[in-house]
Amino acid sequence: MTLLDDYLARTPRSRALFERATASLPGGSTRTTVYSAPYPPYAAHGTGLSCTDVDGNVYRDFLGNYTSLILGHAHPAVVAAVEAQVRRGSAFAAPTETEVELAEELRRRVPSIEQLRFTSSGTEATMFAIRAARAFTGRPLIAKFDHAYHGTHDLVMAGTPGVPDAIGGLIVELSWGDPDRIAAGLRGREGDLAAIIIEPVQGAGGVRAPEPGFLAFLRELCDRIGALLIFDEIISFRIAPGGAQEVYGIRPDLTTLGKIIAGGYPLAAFGGRADVMAIFDARQRRGVSHGGTFNGNPVAAAAGLATLRELTPDAYARLSALGARLRERLGGRIAADGLDARVVNVGSLFQVFRGEAGAAFAPGAGQPSELFLGLLLEGFYLAPRGMGAIPTVATEQDVDDLADGIARVLASIDRRADSPTLVGQRS
Repeated sequence: MTLLDDYLARTPRSRALFERATASLPGGSTRTTVYSAPYPPYAAHGTGLSCTDVDGNVYRDFLGNYTSLILGHAHPAVVAAVEAQVRRGSAFAAPTETEVELAEELRRRVPSIEQLRFTSSGTEATMFAIRAARAFTGRPLIAKFDHAYHGTHDLVMAGTPGVPDAIGGLIVELSWGDPDRIAAGLRGREGDLAAIIIEPVQGAGGVRAPEPGFLAFLRELCDRIGALLIFDEIISFRIAPGGAQEVYGIRPDLTTLGKIIAGGYPLAAFGGRADVMAIFDARQRRGVSHGGTFNGNPVAAAAGLATLRELTPDAYARLSALGARLRERLGGRIAADGLDARVVNVGSLFQVFRGEAGAAFAPGAGQPSELFLGLLLEGFYLAPRGMGAIPTVATEQDVDDLADGIARVLASIDRRADSPTLVGQRS
């Protein structure tokens, strides 16, 4: 039986739901990132590290809704906080003390954030951080890096279908880690540059950490030309109490946050220097408008506060140790078995690559991901491209089991490398 046959046999209800969903939802879901051929497993419920699909298959979830569930599913402290807030009210056309408390906690953890605003998604957070930079500097141009992901608003999706060609003239793509090429890419446009936005640890770019001195170079460059430096820490905030900027010792002008700060609910934030954020002060006649029906939603804020209270320095240290354990154990298996793969980690974030060159596991359109299907059948849930995140509920045994499961799947992929069938025999 092939991997695909095995998956189809185990997931008939997911298949039926997918076919039903395609009548109402293009592609069968409302998130492009959760589709994987032939169809994804449909989730039924989750507790701790475990996620169960509608067919009753149980997976140890090392993706956590793309890194946002750092405490795992349905953590008791988060559930209690949410239940208590829902009983008080789920949304108001008024601010609440809960959003103030979450803002204060984020300011305490991230010294560069002097003031902040909440949004409902990371896409909105980066969009408004960029808007703030333009309004503050009076400049139109934004720079980002190759392989970056900053959400799905037009500016950061320039060159894709549905985005006018004119948008491309407002953004320049820079080469990661290459000061000379960065200088060349901005030459003659320095006076137009409002901001450089960067994930200090890239997520979609393959859990890519910055080279020594790279972030310091960007800080000096922005200071010299009068542009702002924006850190998109929506993913990297989980690597330390104060995020990547704490780890690497660089203070940005603006920061975007999301995922773990909401405890599994829709909430994100952007903030930074008080003089920049003052442009959103509604008491000003010409402030920048920033509305949003669910900005600072008290249920999401309560979930976020409960989550952050669990994330002590010791919790981060343990997560980093588990990340290193995974890298060392899986790296050892890869070397011992002569597998054509590589693994990297930054804190609790990790990425498995195909080959030493570092290609992600990215199947062609409509083609199954061998890594993803293989790991589902092993009882693990990762991103199809090989990225994952370790939650606090994972044990050393869970991490060891994951490393061994990945190694078995990688070995089966290598054995099928010369086969004309993409998804061949399961080991």
